[in-house]
Amino acid sequence: MTNEFDINNTFDPDSENQAPKVSKEVATKLPTPAKGVDHYLRRTDTDPKAAKRAERQVAAFFGASSLFTLIFVVSFFAIPRETKIAVSLIGVTSAQNIVLGTSFGLAILFIGIGAIHWAKKLMPDVEMVQERKEMKPSDEVQQEALDAFRVGATESGVGQRKLIRRSLLGALALFPLPFVVMLRDLGPAPKGELRKTAWQEDLHIVTDITYAKIRPEDIPVGNLISAMPENILEIQEEEGNLNERGKSAILLVRMRPEDIKSQQGPDWDYQGIVAYSKICTHVGCPIALYEQRTHHLLCPCHQSTFDLADSGQPIFGPAARRLPQLAITVDEEGYLIARQGFQEPIGPSFWERGA
Repeated sequence: MTNEFDINNTFDPDSENQAPKVSKEVATKLPTPAKGVDHYLRRTDTDPKAAKRAERQVAAFFGASSLFTLIFVVSFFAIPRETKIAVSLIGVTSAQNIVLGTSFGLAILFIGIGAIHWAKKLMPDVEMVQERKEMKPSDEVQQEALDAFRVGATESGVGQRKLIRRSLLGALALFPLPFVVMLRDLGPAPKGELRKTAWQEDLHIVTDITYAKIRPEDIPVGNLISAMPENILEIQEEEGNLNERGKSAILLVRMRPEDIKSQQGPDWDYQGIVAYSKICTHVGCPIALYEQRTHHLLCPCHQSTFDLADSGQPIFGPAARRLPQLAITVDEEGYLIARQGFQEPIGPSFWERGA
């Protein structure tokens, strides 16, 4: 009596690609046809023409996936980003986003449809049962898995059906292309945008709401004004510069000159008026809660507190760095201007900053 069992290919027993022979011990652990269960043959099981037709359908699905993958790649470079399109229920949106999302989604969808259609129409359709076993490793696990893989590869007919195999390989080979193409969006490098703002020498300081120029006499002692550089409206309209408003926001605070304990540079104030970044150095929240008597500035997000009379140093809360100070003076007409840009990055820390 032989110790080897044949796991028959139920779809095509006359095929040369028969399932491999496995040991009796391994065969008893593999799923086996269920006894006493009525089985009904599919049309593709009995009609070779139907099987060929199903094979062409599967190949068509995989081919459609390849087509939509190529559409994704071409659209990424051919459709300008500024091109807009009106879509019902969505409104006006980027035409490139619509085409990229639709083509990539359909590429994935058709691979899935093709695989399901292949399994439903051409792979073996046999009711199987398998005895439940304890979930613990054994020395035979690797061999059992290898035998099961060989059986599955043979039963799937991938060796026989060259059209399906080639179309599937083509679809899978093209599938990673969108991910490679999208790597282009990782560049170019930031070029130091995190380290600089719109502030520069001789730039007028204007109010945040009315964009009016500010004179020293417009700020009484103890008052606070939110301000911006005079060119902020022009800059924020440029492509990709919407964050400049947040990075360039400052606070002007006037205190008695004798109350100023220290500054981040010599004579960076003007007649007791100091300018600090409005962005908290913890996680970037805007700050505007000012205590006149103590000259403390409180962040509403996590209660970090900065002493504006002492170089903007943090005195409480999670913030570890001081608020950057902007050196200011006045022009010939008496309006406040920046003497230079910020001398250190504003806002929270980032990897390249090192702190």
